[in-house]
Amino acid sequence: QVQLVESGGGLGQAGGSLRLSCAASRSIFSFNTMGWYHQAAGKQRELVAAITRGGDRTYGDSVKGRFTISRDNAMNTVYLEMNSLKPEDTGVYYCNYKQYNPINSGFAEYWGQGTQVTVSS
Repeated sequence: QVQLVESGGGLGQAGGSLRLSCAASRSIFSFNTMGWYHQAAGKQRELVAAITRGGDRTYGDSVKGRFTISRDNAMNTVYLEMNSLKPEDTGVYYCNYKQYNPINSGFAEYWGQGTQVTVSS
């Protein structure tokens, strides 16, 4: 098991920046993919950004060029740097870690509790 704790949310202004952090309770070396999801009010959760163990990054179309995902293995933490914020970035951001389980050929999935981001225009 692993606990994920997000921080860094809050109120931002359009055009401004915020940085989210997701700290894991143990080493992140064993995780295959670490990512951030966004859930706006009344909408489904959607992928914002993900980074693999090998360092490959994926971004949702709405955040490409504005958000950057990174990780600090020594701190067991994944970050989401959010720049050029837009009001539509408002919502709850969840971090998500996936770990491959060779016993059942599936992935164990872990979620943080979520952190609220509100962007004012």
